[in-house]
Amino acid sequence: MSQSSKKIEKDVNASTANKLVVICVDRDNDVGEKTGIITPVIGRDACIEAAQRLALEDPEDADSNSIFAAIKTYEDLISKGYQVEVATIAGVKDRGVQADEKILSEAKIVLERFSANGAVIVSDGEDDESVIPVIQNVLPVVSVQRVVMKVSRSVEYSYAVFGKYLKMVAYDSKYSKFFLGVPGILLLIGGIGTVFGYTAEIFAVLISILGGAFLIRAFDVDRAWSNWAKPTPMGFIRMFTVVAGILLILSSVPAGISSVESGLLQSDTELISKITDKVIIGQFVSGALPILWIGLGAIFAGVLLSNWIGGIPRQISDILRIIVLGALYPTVSQFTNIMMYDESSFTLIPPLLAGLATTLVSATILFKKYRKHKHQEMVSD
Repeated sequence: MSQSSKKIEKDVNASTANKLVVICVDRDNDVGEKTGIITPVIGRDACIEAAQRLALEDPEDADSNSIFAAIKTYEDLISKGYQVEVATIAGVKDRGVQADEKILSEAKIVLERFSANGAVIVSDGEDDESVIPVIQNVLPVVSVQRVVMKVSRSVEYSYAVFGKYLKMVAYDSKYSKFFLGVPGILLLIGGIGTVFGYTAEIFAVLISILGGAFLIRAFDVDRAWSNWAKPTPMGFIRMFTVVAGILLILSSVPAGISSVESGLLQSDTELISKITDKVIIGQFVSGALPILWIGLGAIFAGVLLSNWIGGIPRQISDILRIIVLGALYPTVSQFTNIMMYDESSFTLIPPLLAGLATTLVSATILFKKYRKHKHQEMVSD
């Protein structure tokens, strides 16, 4: 055990108090709950007996050390010539308002037994010290002593922080649905799979669910989807165009496969050779390109339309996104021709320059229009 080395002599001498009572505060009533002793405990011998019984009942409880510290403070003040009494007062197990009311009542009882004009508070933590304003209602507090057990301070704070976050995880729906909901689903599926003998298959499903949950939370997919799918006209437009765009993008894969010559796919060459063959790549991209671009265009158009209806000033970036998508189409299309027909790579330059010029001209016109519009708004204001 280690007691704070601070001396209270300076605090006491600076005050007008000449009769002091040293009060050890036990807000959660460990003394009463674990030993059956009725508080307040008044007097040196009674406090020593209470501390000894509490230490025997629970050697790890810090309140017994607080009582011994209060007795030590009492003896130090006696040696300096003060009129002093020592007492232990307690609240109730659940703390709260009832505990503070009980502490106030017991402080009044102590004053009836010993008419002090100042108090020295001894405690082992911030929870007990929170009742200092309660005691000040009946008696001036001239000093506060905190008993610090070796390593107990860091452990106390660690438990407090851990308990706070544990309560947040358990009761805050924002966190519980991920930290409790996902493990709960995994445990439920795992238990059902074990009962029916599908351990290996269920393990693969569990890993997939866990990986999907991590990806969704890591990239804020759930928040993005909730914003996009709000029950408003803009939300329904975004939801429709996104779903339609994704379906079109996915359908571009079979369209690309169907455009590849069947003879190339049915040849005896290995799979790696097939997927790295530039003719096959060119034919696949050529077949998938129209549907893929339509799907992307649907998503971009949905964003533009929803922002326009909602009055969100993002039309310039939304329109430019669609223009860039259209300007890139000839370049990508020409790339597929190079892959399929061994055309010169220099044939990419004309569509690339044309797309770049289209993008620059469109951006210039749109930004000039935007600045003119902003200027008119500022003038009208």
